[in-house]
Amino acid sequence: MAEVHDFEHNDAKLRRDLSVQQLLFISIGSIIGSGWLFAVLSAGAVAGPAVIVSWLLAAVLISFLALNYAETGSMLPRSGGVARYPYLTHGGYLGFLLGWSMLLGGVTTVAIEALAVVQYAAGYVASWTGVELTTQGDGGSTLTGTGRVVSVVVMLLFFCVNVFGVRFFGRFNQWVSWWKLIVPVLTFVLLFTVFNGSNFTGQGGFAPQGWGAVLNAIAVSGIVFAFQGFREGVNFGGESRNPQRDIFIATVGSVAICAIIFVLLQVAFIGALDWGSLGVAPGDWSGLEGSRWADQPLYSALESTGLALLGAFGVFLLVDAAISPAGTGWIYLGDTARTLYGMALHGSMPKAFARIGERTRVPWLGMVACLVAGCAFFLPFPGWYELIGYTSSTAVITYLAAAPQLRVMRRIAPGAPRPFFLRGSVLLSPLGFLAASMILYWSGYEVLQGVVATVLVALPIYALYQGPRQGRVPLVAAGWLGGVFGVVWIATQVIGPLGADSLPFPGFWLLSTAEVLGFTALLWWISTPEGRREIRAANWAVALTVVLYLVSYYGAYGPSATPVLPFPWDSAVAAALGLVAYYWAVGSGYATQELRASLPGADAEGTRNG
Repeated sequence: MAEVHDFEHNDAKLRRDLSVQQLLFISIGSIIGSGWLFAVLSAGAVAGPAVIVSWLLAAVLISFLALNYAETGSMLPRSGGVARYPYLTHGGYLGFLLGWSMLLGGVTTVAIEALAVVQYAAGYVASWTGVELTTQGDGGSTLTGTGRVVSVVVMLLFFCVNVFGVRFFGRFNQWVSWWKLIVPVLTFVLLFTVFNGSNFTGQGGFAPQGWGAVLNAIAVSGIVFAFQGFREGVNFGGESRNPQRDIFIATVGSVAICAIIFVLLQVAFIGALDWGSLGVAPGDWSGLEGSRWADQPLYSALESTGLALLGAFGVFLLVDAAISPAGTGWIYLGDTARTLYGMALHGSMPKAFARIGERTRVPWLGMVACLVAGCAFFLPFPGWYELIGYTSSTAVITYLAAAPQLRVMRRIAPGAPRPFFLRGSVLLSPLGFLAASMILYWSGYEVLQGVVATVLVALPIYALYQGPRQGRVPLVAAGWLGGVFGVVWIATQVIGPLGADSLPFPGFWLLSTAEVLGFTALLWWISTPEGRREIRAANWAVALTVVLYLVSYYGAYGPSATPVLPFPWDSAVAAALGLVAYYWAVGSGYATQELRASLPGADAEGTRNG
C-alpha cells in the first residue's frame, strides 16, 4: 500500500498544469509531425490512389483504440498511462513487456522526427551544413555521417524544449500546433488548384496494387504512425487540470480533426502528381519512393506546378518541414521519458527514472536516456523510409492492452466511477483489439522479423532485473535463466531465416518458438505464486506476436509471390487469431494490488460480476 501511495505522490507532482486546449494541442501536435510530409508519397507508393481508403480505415481503427483508452484514462489518469495501465490489470510481467515495446516505439519516433527535419532540409541547405543525401540502390535516400550529426543536434533541441518544464511546454506547443494545423490546410487547398483527376483512374486504376496493399499501407507507410499522437492525451492526461473531461476530448478530438486534414492532403497530392517531374514512368506507383520527389514530396509537388503563388508558399512549407517534425519530436521525447517514469514507479526500471525535477517538474533523467537511445537508431536506420515500419509496429504492440484492460476493469470494479463510459464496449472493445492486432499483422513479414527479435528481448531482461527486484523469482536462478536465454535468443535472431548458410524459415520459427516456450516454462517453475499469476496473464501477448509472425510469412505480406494464404484469407486467419487472443487477454486479467488500492471495492479475486 505504501508503494501505491508513492505512485500517487509522484503523479501529483506532475498534475494540473495543462488546460484542455493544451492537452488537445499536444495530441494534435503529436499527430501532425513528419507523417503528413512523407506518408502521402510512401503510402501512395504502396497502394496507389486507393490509399485514400487506407487513411479513412486507419482513422476508424485508431478511434476504436482511442475510445477504449478514453474510459480507462478518465477513470485513472496517470502520467505515462498507456505504458502503466497493463500493470494494473495483468501484472508486472505483461507491463514490462509492453512497456519495453512502447519504449522502442517511442525512442525511434523521436529519432524519426529528427531524421525528417534533416532529410527535408537536406535538399536546400546542403551548401551550409554539409548534409547530403545518398541515394540507395533500392530507392529512397539515407543521410550521410554529417547528416546524422545534425540529426543528433536536432534531438538536443527537443531535449532543451522539454526541460523548461511542462507549463512552458504546453503553452509553447499550443502556438506551434496552430501553425502545424494551418500549413497542411493551406497546402491541400493550393494543390487542389492543379488537380488532375486522371491520376485516380488512368494510371493503373484506382487500386493498381490490389486491395491487400490498401491494408499494408496502413501499417508500413507512415499512416498509423501519423495517427499515433492520439495517445498523448492519455500519457499527459495526469498533468491536466480536469483529466476526467480532458482525456476524452484530447484523444478522440485529435483523431477526428487530423483525419480530415490527412485525407484531403492525400487526395490533393495524388491529384497534383506530375509523372514527368517525378522521373518515373506514369503509373509506376511503387517507384515513388525512389523518385525525385522522395525527399521533399509536398514541396516538390508545389514547385512542379510552375505557378508563382504555389512556389512562394513552398517556402512556408519548407519552414514547416522543420517545425512539424520538431514539434512532434519534442512531444515524444517527453512522452517516452514518462514511459520510463511509469515503468520506474512499477519497479521495471531504476527508481532514478521516476525522479521529477523540482524546478522543471519533468522526469529529466528519462529524457537523457531517451535522447541517447534515440541517437543510437541513426546507425541501423539512417532515413525516414527505412525506420517507419519498425517504429509503427513496436508501438502498436503496446496498444493491444487497451481493450482488454477496459473489460477487466469493468469485471473487477463494475461500480467504480467512470466519467466517460464507453457504450457498446462489448462490440467496440474487440474491435479496438482487432485494430491493433491487424495493424501489427499488416506490417508484413519483413517488419515483424525485426519487431519480434527486439521486443522479445524484454523476456531475459525481466528475468535479470524486474523479476528478482519484485521478488517474483530468485536472483541467482533467474540471472542464469535470463543470461543464457538472452545469449541464445540474440544468436538465433542474428543467424535469421535469410541467407545461404541460415535456417529456412520454418526451422527458424520453430527454434525461436521453442526457445520462448522453454524460457517461459523455466521462469514459471522458479517463480513465486504471484509471479506465476503474472506469467499466466501475459502469455496471450507473446503467443499472438509469435503466431502472427508465422502467418505473415505464409500470407499475402510474406516473401512469396504465390503465398500459401493469399489475400484476404490470410487477414481472415489473423483476425480469428486476434479474437482468440482478445478473449484470452480479458479472461487472464485480474485485480492487482495497485488496482485494488486505486479502485476501492474492486474484486480481489477478479470474479465476474455480470
